[in-house]
Amino acid sequence: MNTENQQFKLTFINYLIIGSLLFGMFFGAGNLIFPLHLGQLAGSHWLPAAIGFLLSGTLLPLLSIIAISITQSEGIYDVARPIGRHYALIFLILVHATLGPMFATPRTATVPFELGFARYIPANQTWIWLLVFSAAFFTLTYFLSRSESHIIDIIGKLLNPLFLILLFIIFLFAFLRPMGDAEQAVISTNYVHDALTNGFLEGYNTMDVLAGLAFGVTIVTSIKLMGVRSPRSIAAATAKSGIICIGFEALIYLGLIVIGAMSLANFKLSENGGIAFGQIANYYMSAVGSAILATLATVTCLSTAMGLVTAFAQDFHKQFPRISYLTFLRFTCAISFVIANVGLTQIISWSLPILMLLYPLAITVILLSILSPLFKKSPIVYRITTVFTLIPALFDATNALPPILKQTAPIQGLVHFASSYLPLFSLGFAWVPFALIGFILSIAAYALFRAPSMQLNPETSAKPK
Repeated sequence: MNTENQQFKLTFINYLIIGSLLFGMFFGAGNLIFPLHLGQLAGSHWLPAAIGFLLSGTLLPLLSIIAISITQSEGIYDVARPIGRHYALIFLILVHATLGPMFATPRTATVPFELGFARYIPANQTWIWLLVFSAAFFTLTYFLSRSESHIIDIIGKLLNPLFLILLFIIFLFAFLRPMGDAEQAVISTNYVHDALTNGFLEGYNTMDVLAGLAFGVTIVTSIKLMGVRSPRSIAAATAKSGIICIGFEALIYLGLIVIGAMSLANFKLSENGGIAFGQIANYYMSAVGSAILATLATVTCLSTAMGLVTAFAQDFHKQFPRISYLTFLRFTCAISFVIANVGLTQIISWSLPILMLLYPLAITVILLSILSPLFKKSPIVYRITTVFTLIPALFDATNALPPILKQTAPIQGLVHFASSYLPLFSLGFAWVPFALIGFILSIAAYALFRAPSMQLNPETSAKPK
């Protein structure tokens, strides 16, 4: 085994390629429009908002990759497994449904359509062209993702360089001829006092924490295809590549947030970052800017879509091996195509309550995985912390429901109860104090019951020697 590990030692170039793969899968058009819109919302308070966004949009995704490395896991199921097999399977399905055919993957088609094409199409014909565009988009995604061994070559060596060149052109114009002073930009009401926390919550929209857990299986598979076999070597390669990817992503986020704040000197606050990006591109390069924007959005979303559908198919094929990888791939591409034609606004609106539920659960399982060597991956710590996190997260999700549901009497009653009794509920962080309390109690329980004869999970109990 040692001879094999020495023979297939990765080079710095290999780490760059894997990091490029991660970057291509993480960074979609949504990652372009959300920080840009955040800059417009925060105005001159862009720095604290950026710190909050980077915490949830870059640091936590990096920690999710490190969690996979530390636990030597190959995906979502393995990371959540200490909580219980049934919970791990449900968590895997919910995360992949969110990242896959229900929300994130359909968004990879609707975002570039809205950014680059929708405004040039008559309103009564939009649905027809979205149907055509999304069909072509997911057909191409399927054919490019059929071979798992080609993922690195297609994303890391072809799409990423093209994306970076196009993004560099936008940045070059924006910083050489800034539209205004970001330090003098108007501040939106919610960002006058709570810029940091609102920036943190805005980072949820990237879905990158969930993606970090989901992409674990793709990254591990790609590293194995390079010839690495040792679990320790795979874990190290995953962590090093993740640092490269997330660090570069953070720099792009900062640039986009600043550009968004500067744009307020010429434009009003937009409804979303897609509109803002279109205005900025047209301001600097008119029709050429629109063409670059459309190409940029399509290219980066295509690479993200490939990562999402591949992770979905690989993870579910692993859990249900009787069904082939290609069958799951066809399924997620087909359902994503159908959901995409509902429209971007509806997709974003219905995804928010799901994110408010899943993000706290994902954050806690990531932190527990990183800390797991301290309590020997004891199920009791995982389970108590998760239960204490789940209850307030359900209330946070309820508060984020679309108006058609939130305005009903039962939901209003739940929101009123949570507002009265759950600390930090108004900020969207009711789960934080509960998770901390649960973790403290679980550590106390672990210290009390850690004797082999008193282990809660007999499968993990050590046998007397």
